[in-house]
Amino acid sequence: MLELIKQPWHWAAGGVIIGLIVPLLLVLGNKKFGISSVFRHICASCFSHNVKFFKYDWKKEIWNLFFVGGIILGAFIASNFLSDSEQGIDISNTTVEKLKSFGINDFSSVLPSDLFNWNNLLTLKGFLFFVFGGFFIGFGTRYAGGCTSGHSIMGISNLQLPSLVATVFFMAGGFFSANILIPLILKIS
Repeated sequence: MLELIKQPWHWAAGGVIIGLIVPLLLVLGNKKFGISSVFRHICASCFSHNVKFFKYDWKKEIWNLFFVGGIILGAFIASNFLSDSEQGIDISNTTVEKLKSFGINDFSSVLPSDLFNWNNLLTLKGFLFFVFGGFFIGFGTRYAGGCTSGHSIMGISNLQLPSLVATVFFMAGGFFSANILIPLILKIS
């Protein structure tokens, strides 16, 4: 059984599992699926007495903290006990060639060490990736009223037009970043 779990799964298996979470959350407790709201709950638990935005009953949503904790624990278990470390990461040859043209040559982990390392942190490239990019992810999530999981999975399945609009812009921003911005940033030395 363990060998079956260790084998790569078809992407559709994950899609079905995620697809079943939405109705399950709605039926079991009228809960909404989303990850970005967890950051607000964490901040509310720490700073609720100082900031008006965080003054609400975050304890009603404590299940969400356990949900994200389960995601983190599941990722840890999968990466340390269920993955085949000798197999490595399987990337298409076309993608490898494209990434090599950008100067990315390490494909031994999910995050290429050519980009994600301590030496890059204090460079212009690192500033653009980590600080500027992180700010815009946080700003965009807050401005859109949620993240891709909340809008694209939960919102669209509930036929919410704002979620459809947000998802269209998430995807457009992702395509623009992957094909225009990131190649430009990677050319910076």
